[in-house]
This record gives sequence, C-alpha cells and structure tokens, in this order.
Amino acid sequence: MTDRHLAELNVGRLVAPTGDPRVADFMANLDRVNGLGKRMPGFVWMMEGSGEPGTGNTETKIDGDPQYVSNLTVWESVETLEAFVFKTIHKQFYDRRQEWFEILGEQHFVMWWVPEGHRPTLEEALERLERRKVQGDSDEAFGWSWLREQGLMRTQGCVAAE
Repeated sequence: MTDRHLAELNVGRLVAPTGDPRVADFMANLDRVNGLGKRMPGFVWMMEGSGEPGTGNTETKIDGDPQYVSNLTVWESVETLEAFVFKTIHKQFYDRRQEWFEILGEQHFVMWWVPEGHRPTLEEALERLERRKVQGDSDEAFGWSWLREQGLMRTQGCVAAE
C-alpha cells in the first residue's frame, strides 16, 4: 500500500486527573514512549499537544472531559504499527493500561487508511470511531481483527481488548 498509510486513534479515560499520583507512572513515561514511537521505522506523524514535557497529548480534551486522552498517529503500514505496539517498551505500558485507564464499555480504538501525506484531525478520527461503533468493522473503520495481516495479534491475544 505504497499510496496509503495507516491512521489509528486510541481513546482512553484516565482513572484520575493527570497530576494525581495514581497516574504518575503513566504521565512520567509519556515522553519516553512517544519519543520512541517517533523514532521507529515506519512512523509518519503524531497529533501532539502543547509540547510541554510530560504531557504528551493529554491537553486535548474530548467532550470537555480532562481525563479523556487520545493518541492519534499515522504509520506506513500495519507491520510498523504492530512492531511499535508489541515489540518495544510500549508493550510493557500497554500491559499495565488497566492501572491507569478506566475500562470503557464501548469501542475506543479504530484504524483506517489515509492517503499518503494526510494528517487526520481529531474530529475526523472520532468520526471514524463512531462509524466503527455504529456499523462495525469495514474498510472505512476497523480494528485489529479486521486486518488480514494480524500477525502479532494472534499471539498477543489483544483482539478482545480493542
């Protein structure tokens, strides 16, 4: 897919405000994990906040709720996103997500193909997420299980965690 890249949105709601000790370890490692992602082969783009150290994109509010945080990135391929998520230090933090994030009763993750060079907005990404919630997986909005190139998803057992 040389003319398309993979966009992904992951939304979570922190169990406490960003300055609370319950999420301190997560907040303290945002720059480390995001910095690694930006250096990974296949990384294209990441929506970022103010750039203040240790904040990541936590300043971007969804529905005015300061505890909702979002991660919106673009990657060259499924394989490059998978490598970052499941073969780097990111995996250790992914495995600890229940310490810092509420369990949401609805889908909170979506991927879709974008033209090379396109930088999706949060509004666009939230529309894709809503499309997936309402219509299920499709070529327009999907999760890991929709992809034929599942690879690591089969061995990591994360399909249910979408």
